[in-house]
Amino acid sequence: MTAQISLIVPTQRRPAGLETALRSLIAQTGVDPARLELVVADNDAVPSARDRVEALAARAPFPVRYVHEPRPGVATVRNAALAVATGALIAFLDDDEEAPPTWLADLLAAQALLGVDAVFGPVRGRTPEGVRHRAYLEDFFSRHGPADTRRLESWYGCGNSLIRRAALPHPTAPFDASRNASGGEDDLLFARMAAAGATFGWAHEAFVWEDPVPSRLTLAYALRRAFAYGQGPSEHCAAERNLPGIIRWMLAGLVQTALWTPVVAVKWALVAPDRAMPLDRLMRGLGKTFWFPPFSQTFYGRPA
Repeated sequence: MTAQISLIVPTQRRPAGLETALRSLIAQTGVDPARLELVVADNDAVPSARDRVEALAARAPFPVRYVHEPRPGVATVRNAALAVATGALIAFLDDDEEAPPTWLADLLAAQALLGVDAVFGPVRGRTPEGVRHRAYLEDFFSRHGPADTRRLESWYGCGNSLIRRAALPHPTAPFDASRNASGGEDDLLFARMAAAGATFGWAHEAFVWEDPVPSRLTLAYALRRAFAYGQGPSEHCAAERNLPGIIRWMLAGLVQTALWTPVVAVKWALVAPDRAMPLDRLMRGLGKTFWFPPFSQTFYGRPA
């Protein structure tokens, strides 16, 4: 049976978060379940999520498919899910996210209104009480955008997105495996789609919650990710062999670093409550300049 919309959740050893994400998808309203299927792609070396997925599948009002992809990597596991998904529209939710009941209906409404190839929605980070730098971390794990539904000139990440399959450069393996360890596979995909003429939109009502695992709720982790985010534009230009683009982004990184360094020094000397934010901007600037080995970052595909 072919579904019209495939809900995709990649996962790796996050049982509690995965269950929350799947329960939220099973509870979606405003969309005919006959149009839907759910694909869960497990990137653990062993099929550790199978039993949990199969137990929840018994309660789902639509088909649920479990895929075990033992080869590590964030791009590889997304491609594994797409290889079995049948929908003409693909909705991505991460295994640390929770979707309100009208999430999918809001994404679909925005996509129909705007007539775009991909739409993205807000992400609201949640952290427990007592976490150091809590305001910064909640903002870091959030996604902000316009206050209304509209077309976009750029794009966001894959988590909380709805993509028209026909706009993908490859229907079953569009994510570049070179980004398996570092992430940024979605940015690279959307950049290539944009170069081919794809259009993007923002669904301001289609928000999800994000609950980062405790190991990510540290300043050290967030700053390392900020550095990697900064590397993204330079790495993309390198992948496209765009030397002028590489030089432009590296120079922008040097300027950004020079501007934020004194701000960081003052904020941390004063122990300002918002001192993590300028350090984040500084790290992103450094990432634009130091994007090459041995500064490459690894976040995915490592064993437990």
